[in-house]
Amino acid sequence: MPLYKNCRLRTGRFSQRGGIYLLTAVVKHRTPLFRDFELGRCVVREMMNAQRWNQAQSLAWVVMPDHLHWLMQLEDASLESLMRQVKSRSSKAINERCARTGQLWQAGFHDRALRQEEDLLASARYIVANPLRAGLVKRVGDYPLWDAIWLQGYQASSSTPRP
Repeated sequence: MPLYKNCRLRTGRFSQRGGIYLLTAVVKHRTPLFRDFELGRCVVREMMNAQRWNQAQSLAWVVMPDHLHWLMQLEDASLESLMRQVKSRSSKAINERCARTGQLWQAGFHDRALRQEEDLLASARYIVANPLRAGLVKRVGDYPLWDAIWLQGYQASSSTPRP
């Protein structure tokens, strides 16, 4: 018998202020919408809005063609409200931009709390290397939809816009 019912990935999810989490959200039917850079930027804007509104501090993230990985420190929000907002607002922006309607993201999201003793830099490297492992680029710096706080001010190439 499955542990999760009705597309909920986990019941009893705990949101700890100051906790560090790796969040993953997937596009419905794994449609690779974010191959379009501008649509991926809609998701990035909403993650940055969450930071501006003191809901989460982004540590590292990558927007892949059909999913998102986000390493963040939770501030003034719950995991559910944070992801609901990011997914809802990015869906609205993308639907308006593409003149489409309907659900963009799969229901729910996956979260993993990182313990203090875990190496955050290693987790961030794993996240930002995702496009390399997926065969989308030959160098991490060639993929445009990623960032990590350890690289603030770094620009992989002059043609790659950084958020």
